[in-house]
Amino acid sequence: MTMSAETNSGVVSGHPGPIRPADRILQLDMLRGWAVLGILAVNAMAFAWPVTALMSPGDVFGHTGSNAWGDWVTEVFFQDKFRTLFTLLFGASIFLVGGEREDEGRGKLLRSRLFWLAVVGILHGAAIWYGDILLHYAVCGLIVLLMRSWSARRLLWVGGGISVLWMVIATFAPLVLGGLGPEFSAKMAANAPQVTMEQLNAAVAAYKAGGGAPWIENLKAWGLTAALSLALIPVTVPMMLLGLGLFKSGFFSGRAPTLLYGLVVIAGAAVLAVDGGASAPGRDAASLPIAGLNEAAGGLSLLVSLAYVSMLLLMTRFGLGILTGRLAPVGRMAFTNYLTQSLIMASLFYLPWGPQWMGTMGPAGLWPIVGGIWALQLVWSPLWLSMFTMGPLEWLWRCLTYGRMVPLRA
Repeated sequence: MTMSAETNSGVVSGHPGPIRPADRILQLDMLRGWAVLGILAVNAMAFAWPVTALMSPGDVFGHTGSNAWGDWVTEVFFQDKFRTLFTLLFGASIFLVGGEREDEGRGKLLRSRLFWLAVVGILHGAAIWYGDILLHYAVCGLIVLLMRSWSARRLLWVGGGISVLWMVIATFAPLVLGGLGPEFSAKMAANAPQVTMEQLNAAVAAYKAGGGAPWIENLKAWGLTAALSLALIPVTVPMMLLGLGLFKSGFFSGRAPTLLYGLVVIAGAAVLAVDGGASAPGRDAASLPIAGLNEAAGGLSLLVSLAYVSMLLLMTRFGLGILTGRLAPVGRMAFTNYLTQSLIMASLFYLPWGPQWMGTMGPAGLWPIVGGIWALQLVWSPLWLSMFTMGPLEWLWRCLTYGRMVPLRA
C-alpha cells in the first residue's frame, strides 16, 4: 500500500506522530461520519424503551399513523445498514493502525488500542447504555488483526464469501418460511415468547424507581446483550475482513470504476424500493406477491450499505464534495460522537438527572431528537477540529494507547 499504512493512524512503524489533515483519507472520514450519524437513528428506540421491547419477536407497539411511518423510515433506510457500514470501516482501521503483521511495533500498538477500546466498551455498556458495540468490536478486532496482512483478493473471497452466505440465509429464510403457508406462520407466532405492554410498562417503571435503579436495570440489560453478542462474532469478523478487502482494493477510497459504483447504487436502490413497498404502513402481508418479501429485502442490508458508500463516493467524484465533505469532521470524531450520542440519549430517557422520557415516545417523537443531535454534531465537529487535532475522546484513547500524553492542540 502507498499511504494506507500510516494514513488515519498517526503512526509510522509503531511510533506516534502528530495527525495532520493531509495524513487522512477524506473518503474514509466521510463514510465514517455517515455511519455514526445513521447508527443513532437505529439506536434511538433502544434508549427510549427497555431491552425487552426490542428483543420481542412480535410487534409490541402496533404503531399507527406517524409512528408507523417513523418506524418504516428507520427499518427500511437505516436498520442494519449503518451498523454494517461501521463494521466494514472498522475492519479497514485494523490495518491502518496495525500495518503488516511483521511490524511488531505497530502490532503492539494495535493490541493496546483494542484493549483500551474494550475497557471503554465495558464502562460504556455497564454505566451508560446496554447497547454498546465497542466491546464486541474489540473482541472481533483481536481476531481480524491476525489476518490483516492478507491480500485484497483473499480478504474479499473469504470475508465477502462468508458475508454473502449470511446475506443469502437472511434473504431466503423468510421466503422459505413464507412458502409454508399462513397457518404455519400463525402457529410459529403463537408459540413464540411475547412481551405485553403491561410487562413493558413494568420494565419502564423499574428504570424510574429512583436511586440507582437506572444503572441497575441498564447493567442487567448490558449483561444480556453482551452475552448474546458472542453469537454475532461469526457475522462480524467476516464483515470486517470484507471491509479491509474493500479498502485494500481501493473501493472505499474512491478508486474503483465509476461504472461499478453506479451499478451498486442501482442495486441498492432496487432493494430499498422493494423493501419500502413491501413493508409500507397499511400494506397487508397477504397482498405481497411473495410471502415474506419484506423480511427478505431487509436481509440485503449489506448491499444497501455498499450502495450508500457508492453514492457518497460518486457525489464526491462529480463535484458535490461541498455536501459530502461536511460528514468528514463527524467521522474524524466518530469515537467522541458515538459516545456523546449515548450520553445525550441516556440523559434524556433514563438517567436520573434528565427528564426520564423512557416509555413515552414512539418513532415519530424520536426523529426530531435524532435530527437535533445530527445538527449538533455536524456543527460542533468542525468547530472543535478547527482548534484541535482530534476529538477529545480520540485524544484520551490515543494517550491510553501510547501510555503517555500526546499533542491535542492544532
